Amino acid sequence: MKRLFQTTVFLLAGTLITPDANTCTNFLVTRGASVNGATMITYAADAHVLYGELYFRKAQDHPEGSMFKIYEWDTGKYLGKIKQVPHTNSVVGLMNEYQLVIGETTYGGRPELVDTTGIIDYGSLMFLALERAKTAREAILVMSDLVNEYGYYSSGESFSIADKNEVWIMDLIGKGPGNKGAVWVARRIPDGYVSAHANQARIQTFPLDDPENCLYADDVISFAKEKGYYNGKDKDFSFSDTYAPVDFGGARFCEARVWSFFSKITDGMDEYLDYAQGHNLENRMPLWVKPGRKLAASDLMEYMRDHYEGTPLDMTEDIGAGPHRLPYRWRSLTWEVDGVTYCNERAIATQQTGYSFVSESRNWLPDPVGGIFWFGVDDAATSVYNPMYCGIQRVPEQFEVGNGDMITYSETSAFWAFNFVSNFCYLRYDLMTPDVKKVQAELETKYIRNTEAVDKAATELHKKDPDLALEYLTDYSVSVGNNTFNRWKELGYYLMVKYMDGNIKKEENGEFIYNEHGGNIIPEPHHPGYPDWWYEKIVEKDGDKLKVIGPAH
Repeated sequence: MKRLFQTTVFLLAGTLITPDANTCTNFLVTRGASVNGATMITYAADAHVLYGELYFRKAQDHPEGSMFKIYEWDTGKYLGKIKQVPHTNSVVGLMNEYQLVIGETTYGGRPELVDTTGIIDYGSLMFLALERAKTAREAILVMSDLVNEYGYYSSGESFSIADKNEVWIMDLIGKGPGNKGAVWVARRIPDGYVSAHANQARIQTFPLDDPENCLYADDVISFAKEKGYYNGKDKDFSFSDTYAPVDFGGARFCEARVWSFFSKITDGMDEYLDYAQGHNLENRMPLWVKPGRKLAASDLMEYMRDHYEGTPLDMTEDIGAGPHRLPYRWRSLTWEVDGVTYCNERAIATQQTGYSFVSESRNWLPDPVGGIFWFGVDDAATSVYNPMYCGIQRVPEQFEVGNGDMITYSETSAFWAFNFVSNFCYLRYDLMTPDVKKVQAELETKYIRNTEAVDKAATELHKKDPDLALEYLTDYSVSVGNNTFNRWKELGYYLMVKYMDGNIKKEENGEFIYNEHGGNIIPEPHHPGYPDWWYEKIVEKDGDKLKVIGPAH
């Protein structure tokens, strides 16, 4: 049987990109849909070339006439200079000191609309908005003004934008080479509802006369008509269907992640399974849903670890998972056998995550206390979310920019410590991840329980001396990073000792043991072997060759 593994290129969301590229996931939760009244968003920054680190920019004043250099976030390519503003906000990760937070997913869209002469790429656009805005609405307008003045360099992008009161989803795409600006639509998620996006533009029709809940570029419809993309009535105009029509890849590799999240929080999502599988592209999901219960940050952390478990797309159940039920498939996403193309699933949790976060913006607390940027590096399924308060003045050394990179191993880098554990687990996932999940829960439970006391202490300090409150929050967040890093290094050593050479060493009361005779010799370890169904598969393929004839010793 001829087998050809290939890097297939799909027409994904209207533009030619590999199905492995630009794969991120965002959840959006409004105040009325959260347990504590916070707004929350999540973001997984997934790229095989992305090093997980915690960005930090201090608040600064800038002299009149200052210029700011723009480098493309994905490649480091220099794009040009823009005018600096007199003052920029402090930013931790992708959350600023006013609890404004932004996430993104790339959908591509029509390739001819990429402006190769533009200066502002999507990553710079997010950071500039965070440095210059205090609210979600203000951020949307800052982003629009920037691309209008300097041009938008990237392909189509969806943004999650949340402040301490509102949550917005924004779809944006450029207008082609030499044509500054972008066409875009931003919709406020109704209170009590949640939304999500994952590399497919999701805004379809939208209200044209409701500025409280919907903002859009003046020419978002007229530009489409000028280009010949649309010739219907304005009220029937769909942004997604016009600028980024969904195809098989957009549904199966992207929208399926939204479907999986929605299916865990509300009823009725079985109706859209055929769409998520890419079989019925007309059966599109709603932009937002009302959850059956209110959600906590801890819930979002778990949903970010999803591999479609318990659904028809469950990645632990098919033969590709191997004998140890690994919920990952090494790239490429598509492959060919005898001229027929097949695909692997692309879940929310994935091996190539650089970092991910869950944000909380809480309007009843002072801004430096109210914003928590729960930050983790590497694969979310085997990572830990660490509370980084938005008012901190420095970040833990283990997460600092420049502490190692993708080809420079650092003994003090959290990214490398977490990759050591996750990549070891990929060898025997079903056996090893329970040990990882135990420590993961130990740490996150502790940090979540600490939040109330830390909030209270920091709020009291803020009343007396705001600078002392910032120092306290900084010391706490840095201590969390140190604790997580040290505990994860210990976990890595433990896993190496316990699972060395395919065996499992024996323990008593959580400690490895020697045999009863002394001499530092261990008892015979467990030899777990493989599950029966895997042996049966081996027999189907190579039973005659492997059959034992006569005595076996």
